[in-house]
Amino acid sequence: MTAAADYPLTLDLHGRRAVVVGGGPVAARRARGLLDAGADVHVVAPWACEDLAAAAAAGQVRWHQREYVAGDLLEPESAWLVHTATGDPVTDSQVAREAEAARIWCVRADDAAASSAWTPAVARGREGTAAEGLTVAVNAGGDPRRATAVRDAVLAALDSGTLPVRRHRVPGANAAPSRPGRVALVGGGPGADDLITVRGRALLAAADVVVTDRLGPRGLLDTLASDVEVVDVGKTPGNHPTSQQRINEILVHHASQGRNVVRLKGGDPFVLGRGGEEALHCAEHGIPVEVVPGVTSAVSVPAAAGIPVTHRGITASFVVASAHEGADHVLSAAADAAPDATLVLLMGVTRLAETAEALIAAGRPATTPVALVERGWTPEQRTTVSTLEHAAADAARAGVRAPAVVVVGDVVSVRSRLGDLAGE
Repeated sequence: MTAAADYPLTLDLHGRRAVVVGGGPVAARRARGLLDAGADVHVVAPWACEDLAAAAAAGQVRWHQREYVAGDLLEPESAWLVHTATGDPVTDSQVAREAEAARIWCVRADDAAASSAWTPAVARGREGTAAEGLTVAVNAGGDPRRATAVRDAVLAALDSGTLPVRRHRVPGANAAPSRPGRVALVGGGPGADDLITVRGRALLAAADVVVTDRLGPRGLLDTLASDVEVVDVGKTPGNHPTSQQRINEILVHHASQGRNVVRLKGGDPFVLGRGGEEALHCAEHGIPVEVVPGVTSAVSVPAAAGIPVTHRGITASFVVASAHEGADHVLSAAADAAPDATLVLLMGVTRLAETAEALIAAGRPATTPVALVERGWTPEQRTTVSTLEHAAADAARAGVRAPAVVVVGDVVSVRSRLGDLAGE
């Protein structure tokens, strides 16, 4: 006959009497868990380790400084739960027998098979994270190391956002929200799904609404639950169907309904991503907002093509500029830079000819190497290498299209020795 399965159960011990017999480190850990659950903890032991003694001195536990005697589980009132961890099999057996007779659940540290209850390895979602409020208990049938290993794996998954941690049942969900939700401006990195930060991935897993653009890690949208609302505000060159003001309003609207909103962006929200404008709009309307930095394409896309934006012996600085509004903005950004500084241009394909001419006129040598890296960190990544003098014509001949990052500087020469460095 197959042995009966255990019956998993979560106990509410708040304000209820729990007894710990023993004063060593194991007893201290059990006492700490009971205190975290809000129990009224009594410790019976002739001596106590430093942690237990400190808890007793602070008034957190009641320490009965003596050997265990019959009746300790019943006086001054019956305990709800007892942990025995004396290290003495005779005493632990006595505690277990008396607990059984009094119908009190007993956990034995020395012999799980002789216990009537067991403590699992517990993973709890950390406060302030997307997994807050989750408790996962792992019981490995008397193998604590196995249970701990699985518990640690669950914790890692909770923190990484690979588990479905979003709340589905919210108290008072049908009533008007008593407080607004939150907006997280999440930098999704240069485009590959696995280059988002751990914090960003976890917030995405807990989102009720995701407001996304075309440059974020869109593959992650396929991992969202079917009831998560996805609002696509993607902009393409020359085509901005959703204005920035409207995007700001969308964020505030959904958060005002008590929803957790993720604004998923490509790169970093605060690097030419208008994240500052969105954060200010939320703050002005009383919406809690946080920013989650991302891997900016200004650095990561050149790296994928084997181009470091700084390199010893070539340059120690770089400048990032938006080129879609014309050459004057680029020249202004580079005005105070070192003559050998790398210039990284975002949104620079459309007006590349104008920008190159202006840089040459401002003193950059016409032979300065230029690289145009298209669709960095995707399977379609492609790099076109040229010079300032010929960059526009070579880009047109190669059919270079946005999104692309333009790198101007001698660091482009490093690529010839490295090639592409983006992983598979």
